[in-house]
Amino acid sequence: MASRNKKVLFISSVGGHLTQLLQLKPLFEKYDYHIITEKSVITEELKSQYHMSFLVYGARNYPIKYLFKFSFNIIMSFIYFFKIKPDVIVTTGAHTAVPMCYIAKMFGKKVVFIESFAKTTTPTLSGRMVYPIADLFIVQWETMKEHYPKAVHGGSIY
Repeated sequence: MASRNKKVLFISSVGGHLTQLLQLKPLFEKYDYHIITEKSVITEELKSQYHMSFLVYGARNYPIKYLFKFSFNIIMSFIYFFKIKPDVIVTTGAHTAVPMCYIAKMFGKKVVFIESFAKTTTPTLSGRMVYPIADLFIVQWETMKEHYPKAVHGGSIY
């Protein structure tokens, strides 16, 4: 089974982004996978079910704190990238995932971005940031192709 040797790093913020990412569970069985998300009570419990590592949670409503937490997460993203050595990054966003996508591209790895199911007419900030570098950009609503013309309409992952 050749695909089992391919390392896929799944990364997202907590909440709805992680819920969508976990809908991709059938892929976890096909690849050597690892999940990175933000640490919370809920994600700590998920660690017993999945191969998982954590970044710090950083809400953007506290800009100074967020700047420090985001900077720390960038450093941790480099550490995780070199530790896990993924071939492909798959993300449902948001801000937590953006640095990892750029790190992956710096080292010639593939990036797959799945735009949020909640976005039917306007793009996310993380989507706009990753779109130019994504090898595959998937939208869940046909209407989003207006914002992302090169995207693939994949339909809902729910």
